[in-house]
Amino acid sequence: MADPWQEAMDHAVEVARKAGKIIRDALQNEVKIMCKSSSVDLVTKTDQRVEKLIIESVKGRFPKHSFIGEESVAAGQPCILTDNPTWIVDPVDGTTNFVHGFPFVAVSIGFAVNKELEFGVVYSCLEDKMYTGRKGKGAFCDGEKLSVSDQTDIRKTIIISELGSHRDPETVSKVFSTMQKILCIPVHGIRGSGTAATNMCLVASGAVEAFFEIGIHCWDVAAGAVIVQEAGGVLLDVDGGPFDLMSRRMVSANNKTIADRIIKEIEIFPAERDDVPAKK
Repeated sequence: MADPWQEAMDHAVEVARKAGKIIRDALQNEVKIMCKSSSVDLVTKTDQRVEKLIIESVKGRFPKHSFIGEESVAAGQPCILTDNPTWIVDPVDGTTNFVHGFPFVAVSIGFAVNKELEFGVVYSCLEDKMYTGRKGKGAFCDGEKLSVSDQTDIRKTIIISELGSHRDPETVSKVFSTMQKILCIPVHGIRGSGTAATNMCLVASGAVEAFFEIGIHCWDVAAGAVIVQEAGGVLLDVDGGPFDLMSRRMVSANNKTIADRIIKEIEIFPAERDDVPAKK
């Protein structure tokens, strides 16, 4: 039986490469920074240009499909996942990295149908690595099959998390406390690339055993979620329940043993959601 979404996935790979070229070219020129809600919530002209490229390209090929894009949501469009085929786009995952020239920036494109993720494409454009995952068909990097680490001993793992300055002080304190607890297990180390999509691909490739973060958005993790699962990994909520794309919190790991051990150290946060507007 033919894959009904292969054409869409092929298009996602094609447009991600085009977007990556825009990002690389922009890094050769002056990075013009604007502000969203604060001086540390950075967005560049490149974010907006890349998202426009992706959406216009997809609309030209698939006019009936829907979109959730980071810049579109920031501009006031609703963040609602329906049953309609939906592209979930982070045009420049790692904007702060991009602004500072830190060499991990990704174009992240997830695709969902009937609220279920079908494929994910993550192009780490400065590394020139193309990660892909298709539901039921495996995960790959530049055509090479990916597989998560087989490590089950938490003491022999590398864990990824992130501390972004955009978070409120209480959240930062709780995440930092969780990191301290994990380091005291002890583990081999805690790392972070500054982009959730790339972090999840590192889990899928077996380079690290787990990635957890609180405060992320659906466009940060939609593509990576497919890639991790298709590489043999697991996704959970930080409370140990099922992964919810809209919940803004997640643990991705090579297996449930490692995920559960990390969850044991996480102080539960009040759940925020992408599909529920924040209170003003």
